[in-house]
Amino acid sequence: MEASITLKKVGKLIGDKTILASLTFGIERGSLVAIIGDNEAGKSMLLKVISGVENQEFGNVYINGLDLRKRRLSVISSIGFVPHEIDLDPWLTLEQNVRFMGLMYGVDIETLNTRMIQLARDFHIIPHLKRLVQDISPGIIKKGMILRALIHDPDILIMDEPTAFMDAESYRQTWDFLLRLKGKKTMLYVSQTLSEVEEAHDRILVLEDGKITLDGSLDKLLGSTFDYHQFQIEFEELSDDLFKKLSNVPKVKNPSRIGNSIHFYGRERNVFFAVLNAAASSVMKDISVNKLGLQDLMDAKFARDGIH
Repeated sequence: MEASITLKKVGKLIGDKTILASLTFGIERGSLVAIIGDNEAGKSMLLKVISGVENQEFGNVYINGLDLRKRRLSVISSIGFVPHEIDLDPWLTLEQNVRFMGLMYGVDIETLNTRMIQLARDFHIIPHLKRLVQDISPGIIKKGMILRALIHDPDILIMDEPTAFMDAESYRQTWDFLLRLKGKKTMLYVSQTLSEVEEAHDRILVLEDGKITLDGSLDKLLGSTFDYHQFQIEFEELSDDLFKKLSNVPKVKNPSRIGNSIHFYGRERNVFFAVLNAAASSVMKDISVNKLGLQDLMDAKFARDGIH
């Protein structure tokens, strides 16, 4: 499938610090891509570079095949950008903020009015259009920012934490609408909420220190680890000898010790029973079994090294 967004060896520096490190990847047209990572991973900067808000020091960004730097005026109208920070003018109404952006992009008045009302209905914010932004809750403002980013009908929607500040109802309304855009628009977003990413993605990019360390759907990222379980056994007393004995049980993966508990991974449940058997003479206080998920991928060691 044709790529909407292509990065080739893109690098970004602030002073002598590398924020983005020679990133090369493409994003397919019509796909929904989530970016996750630690606070200093470079997620927001990546969105700003792709949307043209920031310039990269190295490499090239292509939007629908056109170089963003060389053909900026031709491609910028293809992008709608929602920053993390609230940036609507507080002294204007929500409608005035949206209208100003539409006119900046050359949207004619009739189309602008029709589109604004329809999007406001989709986001359930029609009662707020005439209100000053300074009098509106942050969650409603965030909806208004997404509306503003869509007012010129861009092919690509880039969002930095689109549901930040929203209550549960606004969150649901926002994703109900955004998921209807799948296949029609290319959407790229950053989120700190892993459950949000698990529910809404075609593809996940894990960013660490300005580099992509994992790339794919959740099932693909878990890959060979998808059938693994995480086991935990708490003992009345976990001696060094017992921990070593249990760690050496065949097919026990990544054993670790926290206090009197042993944590380990295993693909098959019979691994767990083999460990229980090996520990039969010891007093066990608690046992738990968990299926792996996105949170496990975000564990730094797990993300870098996987299960061995």
